[in-house]
Amino acid sequence: MSSSINWTALSVFIFFFLLITVMGFAASRWQSQGSKGSALDEWGLGGRRFGTWITWFLVGGDFYTAYTIIAVPALVYAVGAYGFFALPYTIIVYPIVFAIMPKLWQVAHKNGHVTAGDVVYASYNSRPLELAVAVTGVLATMPYIALQLVGMEVVIKALGLQGEIPLFAAFVILALYTYSAGLRAPALIAFVKDLMIYIVVLTAVIVVPMKVGGYGAVFHAAAEGYKAKGSGSLTLAPGQFLPYASLALGSALAAFMYPHTLTSIFAAKSPNTIRKNAIYLPLYTLLLALIAMLGYMAYAAHIKVSAPNQVVPALFQSLFPSWFTGFAFAAIAIGALVPAAVMSIGAANLFTRNFWKAYVNPQVTHTGQAKVAKIVSLLIKLGALAFIVFVPTQYAINLQLLGGLWILQTLPSVVFGLFCKRLGGRALLLGWIAGLAYGTWTVFADGIKPVHTVAGLTAYTGLWALALNIIVVVVAQLVLGKKAQSVPAQA
Repeated sequence: MSSSINWTALSVFIFFFLLITVMGFAASRWQSQGSKGSALDEWGLGGRRFGTWITWFLVGGDFYTAYTIIAVPALVYAVGAYGFFALPYTIIVYPIVFAIMPKLWQVAHKNGHVTAGDVVYASYNSRPLELAVAVTGVLATMPYIALQLVGMEVVIKALGLQGEIPLFAAFVILALYTYSAGLRAPALIAFVKDLMIYIVVLTAVIVVPMKVGGYGAVFHAAAEGYKAKGSGSLTLAPGQFLPYASLALGSALAAFMYPHTLTSIFAAKSPNTIRKNAIYLPLYTLLLALIAMLGYMAYAAHIKVSAPNQVVPALFQSLFPSWFTGFAFAAIAIGALVPAAVMSIGAANLFTRNFWKAYVNPQVTHTGQAKVAKIVSLLIKLGALAFIVFVPTQYAINLQLLGGLWILQTLPSVVFGLFCKRLGGRALLLGWIAGLAYGTWTVFADGIKPVHTVAGLTAYTGLWALALNIIVVVVAQLVLGKKAQSVPAQA
């Protein structure tokens, strides 16, 4: 990629970045109904008033991030068809959302719960289990935020801007409008972000094949490219079937355990809003399929990069005019701001409700909770920024892999209680410990790989860990016996 500044692309990039900055600060008055975000419900959940379309853009904004646009084509470019596992994952996840999330929303709305930790504590009367869910959520979210900044950093450097100052500036903007407007800021910006990304991707999948000789040429060039480097292919090898399917299933089960996706769900105004979103959200899967195709197109465009993450920026710089490249890069950068804002809010809610209120100041008011959450959201974003600046990117990628495994181990605690009243907090905590310890140890023992072989079957390590987690829960429940009493709703 060029290291000189493309002024036309940079000007377009700055224009749209300033546009969404203004929207971010203006969002504090949007749908506030005079409350001005004084309570955690207002700041951290947008007043629980988001309808179908706002929720659609907000959840979609969580799923289809800057790193998705950078990493999915990069993975397809590097390994071929295996990189498409994100497609079945986003198909599997929506029936899960339709079946489970409306029930979870009803429990949260009825009792004023803000986080998964609130739900768990109220269900099992177990502070240790509540803390385990909260700590897992925060730890799993940190590398996720860092990867959004990685996606932003890739396009900033592709514009010719070197050094960390542009990234610092983007961080300050993100931090300030999130502090000011809370969840309303990413919800409002998500409209613009998704419109821009749809324009960019649809244009790319029409224009790039036209310039390189059609889709036949795209697939032929990709097949020849994989053959030349001796790895990857257009189709899965038989030995990849189970790892591919298990990665998709495990990722789908984990997706809505993350604090940011649960935050978007709890912010919906009704369970029907969530059900309608489960019906409409697969439209994003079509977009993701088109995004993944950019990895194949890079071969037809003869893109040569030193790292797969540079494929998408290099593709746009090679085939599109500067003004459109600036527009595309702005879409990707804004695609980092929306999920990073929601992630930091979700993690801050967890800290405030399930650590600060539980252990430090049980009498803290709603306004006090909002103040704590705002400060913590700043610290979380600052931590993610420091991670990107001072730690090699590969560590963030590795931790994100572990984060998915960790958050998957909270599924029994958060979801099982909705359908089974016989489980107790101690059994679920033992299962969480077993799944987390086994999964983490296995990933490191395998050299930071997402799959592990058990009894001749190679599958996603997170699913193996979840299976152990559930077995331990069942056995422990049989041994320990009676379920603990639930507790009244938290203020």
